[in-house]
Amino acid sequence: MPGVVGRIAESTQSSAADAASEALAALTDNGKASTISAPGITTAAVSGWTVQEDGITCAIAGNLDWLDYAFADIQLKRGPAHALMQAYRKAGKDLLKALGGRFVFVIWDSNTQTAIVACDRFCQMPLYWAEDDVGGLVFGPTATAVNQLLGARGSLSEQAIFNYLYFHMVPGPRTVFQGVNKLMAAHALIRQNGVWRPIRYWEPDFRERDDAPIGEAAEELLGLLGSAVAKQAKGADTGAFLSGGLDSSTVSGLLAKHQPNPKTYSIGFDAEGYDEIAFAKLASDRFGTDFKTYYVTPADVLEALPKIADAYDEPFGNSSALPAYFCARFAASDGRERLLAGDGGDELFAGNERYQKQSVFERYGILPGWARRGVLEPLVCKVAPDSLPLIGKARSYIEQANIPLPDRLQTYNFLNRLGAQTIVHEALWHSIDGDTPLELDRDLYGHPQGATRLNRMLYLDWHHTLADNDLRKVNRMCQLAGIDVEYPMLNDRVVEFSTRVSSSRKMRGNRLRDFYKKAVADFLPGEIIDKPKHGFGLPFGVWMAEHPGLQELAADNLERMKRRRYVKADFIDEIMRLHRDQHAGYYGEFIWVLIMLELWLTAQGYEP
Repeated sequence: MPGVVGRIAESTQSSAADAASEALAALTDNGKASTISAPGITTAAVSGWTVQEDGITCAIAGNLDWLDYAFADIQLKRGPAHALMQAYRKAGKDLLKALGGRFVFVIWDSNTQTAIVACDRFCQMPLYWAEDDVGGLVFGPTATAVNQLLGARGSLSEQAIFNYLYFHMVPGPRTVFQGVNKLMAAHALIRQNGVWRPIRYWEPDFRERDDAPIGEAAEELLGLLGSAVAKQAKGADTGAFLSGGLDSSTVSGLLAKHQPNPKTYSIGFDAEGYDEIAFAKLASDRFGTDFKTYYVTPADVLEALPKIADAYDEPFGNSSALPAYFCARFAASDGRERLLAGDGGDELFAGNERYQKQSVFERYGILPGWARRGVLEPLVCKVAPDSLPLIGKARSYIEQANIPLPDRLQTYNFLNRLGAQTIVHEALWHSIDGDTPLELDRDLYGHPQGATRLNRMLYLDWHHTLADNDLRKVNRMCQLAGIDVEYPMLNDRVVEFSTRVSSSRKMRGNRLRDFYKKAVADFLPGEIIDKPKHGFGLPFGVWMAEHPGLQELAADNLERMKRRRYVKADFIDEIMRLHRDQHAGYYGEFIWVLIMLELWLTAQGYEP
């Protein structure tokens, strides 16, 4: 996996400086990998650019996008490491205010024994870190790499296992390994006076203001997206994911403006309610792309599932990872070197259904307190829900409306719906804090200051839905397939533009993505604009209900899971029964989460 891997500790040995000079001299102009030893920093497997001047060492992986044109000019003439060096000399850690892109970087200043280790605003390139026994920093692009540099296999965090069962991934800032941390999006580690401290270096400024005329704003958005696509399509044989949704269709259409007959790729399923090839085909026909489809089968799941689970350095339970992998592998086998993905549009411009649902619940709070607590709630509670079905729905609505945000977002969480203590083994339950997942949500929802309810939900999703989930999913599956991926929607200027669109324009009433849909109304086919949101969902539960091989895969792994003291054995039996007798798709999703956990633990050598 490309990135920066290394260790920082205090050192003033002149021999280390000599070794740094020799290593740096061996670097080619395009930044080939090298091994570097410098005062205070040893780095291995650097895929990017490195430079040292006057006791300051800079190592970068990824693509820097300077918001300050002076540094952009230095980068154009001398390369990103030199631009970073000059920015550090001028501004110190405040250089982060002028920097965007998709990156991780390390700066070590042996003159002052200070350091900066940072990742981009959305953690498009992840960075993991830990402090060693002598106060040095070990860092790398995977938690596994950090463990290797520490020289020992980290013990598993039981809190992280619980967080995985709750979120279906392990959210930052912790990881599944004790003592190993994930640098969160828009964060940097700063070392001063021998102490490492993570800081949030950027927070969006959501400005609720009078918006520009819709035509003018739409033209600006499409111009920014077009520039982002054009920039990321250069230098490689580039194609695009095309699911048939708003974002992938927009990206594919813009790619077609810069590249004649571009290659676009989609995934199909022979399962009712899951296949959206018709919409992807509409977009392809509109923009004249060379559209290709791979149909995923249950046999593909059996073949790839252990490999996919092992590809992640932490347990990862998003079932759409599998179709993402097959789509990327299909594109790589077709000669593509890079794919453009549409991730981010829903989180920038309010496209997820939960935003709409929360708007409905918030209306209850507008009613006067005397009407809610003195009339409606006593009335609803007195009537038996079995006597009037509408009373049951009203009671459920009131119960959810009385839960404050962001906690209410987790009302439909599997552990909350069925009861965490009915699922989680007693041994695990007594060793963890069951409120930690909600505290993680609350902390993110509390930033940025002064934002509207909608923008707070968007910001929360920038971390948990994008950085911790969707980007991790697509990045790792593309790496496994041997292909690069870029995210035009997360271009810094597009993101900044989204913060200038008012909440009432992003979502007008209950209409999700109202502004975005109006902005692309003359660009995308109307059927795509009006269709419900879908994506690359996997019909695992539906297939498992009828496929003996998938049933055997589930039974074998869940039998092993019973011996781990993470999930109650009787719950595992119960969820298999519910999958068989009630709702295969719904319960099959959590069975997938458990299978992926077991496959990951087995691949890592953790025996039950």
